[in-house]
Parts: sequence; structure tokens; C-alpha cells
Amino acid sequence: MGNPRVRFAPSPTGYLHIGGVRTALFNWLWARKTGGAFVLRIEDTDQERSTPASRQVIFDSLRWLGIDWDEGPEVGGPHGPYTQMERLPLYKEYADKLVAEGKAFRCYKTKEELEAARNALKEKDAKAEFRYPKEWRDQPEQPGQKHVIRLKVPSEGSITYVDKVFGEVTTPNSAQQDFVLLRSDGVPLYNFGAVVDDVTMGITLVARGRDHMVNTPPQILLYEALGKPVPEFAHLPMMLNQKGAKLSKRDGAVGVFEYRDKGYTPDAVLNYLVRFGWSHGDQEVFSKAQLIAAFDWEHCGRGDGKFDEKKFLAISHEHLKSDALVPDAEYVDRVRPFLVARGLLPDGEVVKKGLAMIRERARTFAEAAEALDYFFREVPVTDEKAAAKFFVAENEAVLRGLRDALATAEPWDKGTIEATMHAFMTEKSLEIKNVAQPARVALTGRSASPGLYEVMELLGKDTSLARLGASADACAKKASS
Repeated sequence: MGNPRVRFAPSPTGYLHIGGVRTALFNWLWARKTGGAFVLRIEDTDQERSTPASRQVIFDSLRWLGIDWDEGPEVGGPHGPYTQMERLPLYKEYADKLVAEGKAFRCYKTKEELEAARNALKEKDAKAEFRYPKEWRDQPEQPGQKHVIRLKVPSEGSITYVDKVFGEVTTPNSAQQDFVLLRSDGVPLYNFGAVVDDVTMGITLVARGRDHMVNTPPQILLYEALGKPVPEFAHLPMMLNQKGAKLSKRDGAVGVFEYRDKGYTPDAVLNYLVRFGWSHGDQEVFSKAQLIAAFDWEHCGRGDGKFDEKKFLAISHEHLKSDALVPDAEYVDRVRPFLVARGLLPDGEVVKKGLAMIRERARTFAEAAEALDYFFREVPVTDEKAAAKFFVAENEAVLRGLRDALATAEPWDKGTIEATMHAFMTEKSLEIKNVAQPARVALTGRSASPGLYEVMELLGKDTSLARLGASADACAKKASS
């Protein structure tokens, strides 16, 4: 048996949901681990909601995450086109073949007739399940009449398959109806379009959310009717909200780009999502290469998981703390747009030097940009509460004296700054608490920051002295007001 061929088949009807990304990720990991092919195709038969912009969001989201596809839109391949609305003649060909072989039939019953029959059943028994009446199943065709094409589903027997996650699953054929393959406008319904695509694209494994398990028996019936090999199936546990319901937009940020815009690293997003349905011992944090090496189906679980924003943020934090997962050069490149968005012109070398101070605390690139902000402003944005507390009359002499003492510091490095500052405090009989906090607010605009000596070294001598002097002036102004 050759290398596996797997696929991700989203509908372009909006943003790319992180639940969809989890499905894409499991397929992609398996393809990359086994040397198989990862196929992307677009199921755009919902023409009212499908848009070119949504298609582009799918492509851009996957590329941002680093999930590349071997075949599909914008890449090509031997089994195209990879967009369903461009494949309508193919669906007609397969549907007509099934009709010709007596495995499917043309149904001329109108929507109005079906609705009337459904309503009549409800009147008799409100709890009864409506089933399609098989009156056109063995009737002669009516050329020129509007119709759909339905599969002749066996009334006896059952469908059994072995799911790679859930094990053996059996569904009696009596639970199925003669379902529609092709609508009157030539557009396939989901199950038929998916099967024809999987057959013609040589898909050998279908991995998707367990909410699709209801689609698997009718799809297997279609494979058998077409005389084609049935692929393997792997159904993945669901991503739920904290209340146990299916994760939706109402639950907050569930679109891929929302996490990009919040400042998550792509690998952290993948790292968090892979844990919905898969585990590798006690390991929580993975690089993409580690995921590819470790991934398997044997360690996929059946239990649904609840989406936890705090846990997601914690995974992001672990990635940003690690220079092995996010090297300095990558960190600089990714944090730069967040600094620019704050109206700053970041110097790459200053950002790189600042990373040592903020890596342990910044959980996202947005937080990192906020932490680095004052290094790139002529005047720091000062917290009003901190200014009110520390820019007071008695601190004028402290800040001005510290400024004058540091003016003599040479060379301008951490060690010299620390020695000079301690000598100043000894001379003036001051404790560190009397000096450090006013100086911190003067230099950074904040009451909390990385080490004061490291901050001054990176700010540079001129900027440090100017900020201390300006803050001393602010204390004097407050004293005279």
C-alpha cells in the first residue's frame, strides 16, 4: 500500500474556525510523518454564503500556521480542479452512471409534495420521523421533468467499519433513507460530492470531527455502489465551550487570525489545538517538528475537550519563553508589527537586546510590544497613578541628584550604572526603595519593569539622563503648584 493521501475540505463561508484547523492539523501531521500527500479542496456548493474573500482567508490562515498543501488551489496537482463548483460535470457523470446501473434513480417528487407529506405525518404523530416515500424508486423516467437523483439504499443489512479512534462502528441500513445525491440544479449534496472527490483524488484516509460520524455510513454505501475501495476513517473528539456545547463565535476568539492579531505564535496555536484529541505522555509543549515525529492515531482519545483560553495563553507563554521554539531573530520579526501598530519605529538591535528582559513575562507578542514600548519613545507614556505617587516634591532632589551622579558614569554599562547608583545612595544616606521606584517611573513611565540597571543600559546614557531630569522637573512643578 502506498503512502497515505489525506485531505482538508473547508467551506469558504467566513473565517477559518480553529476547530477546522485542528482537523487540518491532524491530517497534515500524518501526511508529513508518513511522506504522504495533504490535499486541500474547497467545498463551495453553498453559493449564497461562499465568497472569494473567505477562500483567501482559508489560504492565508493555513499559510500563516505553516500548514502547506501538496495539491489544491494555488498549488495545482493531477486531480484538479480542487473547487467543487468547478467539478459539476464530474458529479453528473458519476450520478448518471449510478442511475444507468440501477443503483440510483431520478426522483420527480417536488419540494411542495414532500413538505405536504411531512406535515401530514406530523398531524398524525408529532414524534414520528419522516422518511422519504420510495414511490419513484422503480418508476419509469419522465424526460424533461425537473428531478433530483437519489441513491437506492438497501433496506436490509448494515454498514460496519473500524474507526481509527472509535473502533468498530455498525449502523443498520434500515436507519438510512434514499438520500439525494444530486440536486435539480446539478449541485451535489455533501455526501455525494465528498465521496466523488475522495474517489477521484485517491484519498485513503478521511480524518474529521466526530460530528461527521453520521455521514460515514451513507458515504460507505456510496463507495460500495461505485465499486470503489473504502478509505480508512478517523473521527476526532469535539472542541466544546466551557458549558459543553459546540464551540462557536459566541464563545470568543475562534478564528485563526484573531490569534495572529492577539500576538500568538503559529506553532503555539498548533501546539494547543493538537491536544484536543491527542496526547504524548505528559509532554505539553511541542515544536512543529516534534509534533510531526510524535503524532500517531493510537494516542488519539475519544473524549471531547473544553476550550480553555487561559490554557491556550499558557501554551503561548511557554513558546515565547523558549528561544529554542522562538529564536531571537523570529521573535524580533514577529514583535515588530505590534510595535509599529503602537506608532513606534523599532530598532531591531534594541528589540533583540530587550528580549532578555521581557521573554519570561510576555505571553504574546502584543504583550511583548507593550513591555518594550518605552524603549522607542522620546518620552515614555507615564502611568497617572505612578506619577501621582512618585513625582512628588521630596523626590526632586533624589532624581536630580541621581541624574548628576550618573552623568559621570563611564563606560555606560550595567556594572558601572549599578556601582554609580550605589555610591550615590551611600553618599546621600538613601535606601534602594527611596531611589529605585521614582527612577523606575521616570525611566519607563511604570511602577514595574525589568531590572533598572539593564533598562538604563539599553535606553542609553543620553535618554536615561534626559528622563531623570524631566521627571525631577515634574516633581519641582508639582511642589510649586
